[in-house]
Amino acid sequence: MKQLQQTLERIDRKGYKAYNDIRGTFTFPSFRLHLDHIQADPYASPSRARVEIPHRQLHMNEALYESGHRNVAFTDYVARSVGKAIRKQKAEKSLFIDRPGQEILERTAVVCDKEKVEIRLSIHLPARGRTIMGVQAAKLLTEQLPSIIEQALFNIDMEGLKNHVALSDDQDALRAYVKERDALAFVADGSILPRASGVENRPLDPGRAIPFESPETRAATVSLPHSGDIRGMLIPKGVHVIVGGGYHGKSTLLEALERGIYNHIDGDGRAFIVTDTSACKIRAEDGRGVTNVNISPFIDDLPNQKSTDRFQTDNASGSTSQATNIIESLEAGSRLLLIDEDTSATNFMIRDYRMQQLVSPEKEPITPFIDRVRDLYEEEGVSTIIVVGGTGDYFDVADTVTMMDAYRPYDVTGKAKEIAEKARSQRITHEAAPFTVKSTRYPLAKSFDAQRGKKEKVDARGKHTILYGRETIDLSAVEQCIDPSQTRAIARALHYLAKQYANGNHTLGEMLDIYERDTASGLDELSPFKGKHPGDLARPRRFEIAAAINRLRTLSIARDR
Repeated sequence: MKQLQQTLERIDRKGYKAYNDIRGTFTFPSFRLHLDHIQADPYASPSRARVEIPHRQLHMNEALYESGHRNVAFTDYVARSVGKAIRKQKAEKSLFIDRPGQEILERTAVVCDKEKVEIRLSIHLPARGRTIMGVQAAKLLTEQLPSIIEQALFNIDMEGLKNHVALSDDQDALRAYVKERDALAFVADGSILPRASGVENRPLDPGRAIPFESPETRAATVSLPHSGDIRGMLIPKGVHVIVGGGYHGKSTLLEALERGIYNHIDGDGRAFIVTDTSACKIRAEDGRGVTNVNISPFIDDLPNQKSTDRFQTDNASGSTSQATNIIESLEAGSRLLLIDEDTSATNFMIRDYRMQQLVSPEKEPITPFIDRVRDLYEEEGVSTIIVVGGTGDYFDVADTVTMMDAYRPYDVTGKAKEIAEKARSQRITHEAAPFTVKSTRYPLAKSFDAQRGKKEKVDARGKHTILYGRETIDLSAVEQCIDPSQTRAIARALHYLAKQYANGNHTLGEMLDIYERDTASGLDELSPFKGKHPGDLARPRRFEIAAAINRLRTLSIARDR
């Protein structure tokens, strides 16, 4: 530590490149500081540092960070604690950690193994123009940083940490319960579904929100390790339709379910909402590119004899994009589709009787989703939760129907079936070939050209954009990618898979299996800085990685497979 301080004082007021003199490892009384990368100038990407603390220094119970969900919860809490300490020290302009939000994601910001805890920080080293401010840097690194580590780790809120890990135990047990019951999701009584605003992921003020309460006919009670018995609505497999008037909470419930693939922090209102982790939100996506996707189960016999068993376009319509999104999700392994009619193509979802009379079946290439949703479940084992507000014809194909009334759920399955029986629909079921989804797409290496000028360019811009070579991948319609750090990890995953496995010998599904296998012990494998501060990644699911590959407009598929 003294050596670092002396070096910084020596290079005070020198040119910025002299900061390279502090690159290396320095021993502090309670931790080691690794300065792995020093930014080239004041306007470049920040410097990267790691703080390494042996467990023998922390004296924490090993059970708190043992492998699996507890390790994720432990590192998540430490990252939050470090972020809080940085704010308390008013060092936000100089020190950064990849801070978690409402969801609990596996991140590389904090890594914990059996020997140590490693905190990965980004640092803006102080300068006036291109002149080093060495005295200020010495204060930052030898006074503020040790104080932050002291507050965040050595004086960590142990009660809060234990509760955080205990909640993770409960959430893991709840997910196991839903799986054991062969169900899709569970929504606990007392959950707060609405968010504070359309751009704010925190819950609506409980004083203004109506807590969720399960209908008695859907209620289930589960005993959790720490929270004891909790009651809530269990959603069974099959076709589940959510109905209700406008602004009564239909889409809000679906949004809570789509985020239920992730664990949430205490106080979020969604801590005990869990959903099958293979759930994929499906929507129309006008203008997206499509590469060799078999959408024939939904769309066939297009004008100009355009093939739909290897459908390809640079500008998909609402219906073709929605069909594509379903097939691609199934190819990646999804067993649950989440659909909201508000973000769907109307002609893809249904054709009513009058339109069928005007436009004869031989002139309509689309088999609407209403005529395929039962096949999906009965033949492929894929369930659907769908929000419907404009057509009761979906009552005919539903297994269960929930009505949201002023944010309160009611089981109206019986009434919906009674209405469907009394007022029979006149629409004609579209007859189509048996539903089969077989992925034979083998991505080729030439799809993934990361070269941009003399360098490779693989990066993310915010939550919705990946820069891959000269291509831009738009993920704005991929709604379950919720964090910019996930987007960065997706970019790295694409590059990783392309370098080794996009050789025409692996299907897209096999490439996703490889990603999960190779990152089972952590996301460091994806980073270009292996072992040296890949501190800004969060784990994406295989489905969001597949979505990015499928939206790469240079994607090329082996033709002979």
